Amino acid sequence: MTFWPWSKELEVGIGEIDEQHKWLVDLTNQLHDALEGGADQEKTSEILESLMDYTMNHFIVEEDLFLRLGYPETDAHKAEHNKFTGQIMNLIERHENGDSAGEETLELLKDWLTHHILKVDKAYVEHFRANGIS
Repeated sequence: MTFWPWSKELEVGIGEIDEQHKWLVDLTNQLHDALEGGADQEKTSEILESLMDYTMNHFIVEEDLFLRLGYPETDAHKAEHNKFTGQIMNLIERHENGDSAGEETLELLKDWLTHHILKVDKAYVEHFRANGIS
């Protein structure tokens, strides 16, 4: 059984963004499976590093679009990105220091999927579409 299945509800309707969000869901499921399967620290570290790579690349794409399209909520959205990135970096550091932060990371990801993608990201869709992005 999948920890967090991808669903239409998570789609914002912007192809590139939806593909990146699917990747986040996949990484969340990989982390869950690794933790449930008793993966070693190295495997868990690989998944966490992929998660960090995802966040950096995805946020660059979104924030570039915000700037190009003059999205009025850019600063608030970037603040959420920065907070999330900081939280992930903290969890990676804790993991590397031997602290078991996997479950906490899953909770953070679950919250991010339900709050940020379903509410905050969907808020920019109308602005993007009005500026020719779909």
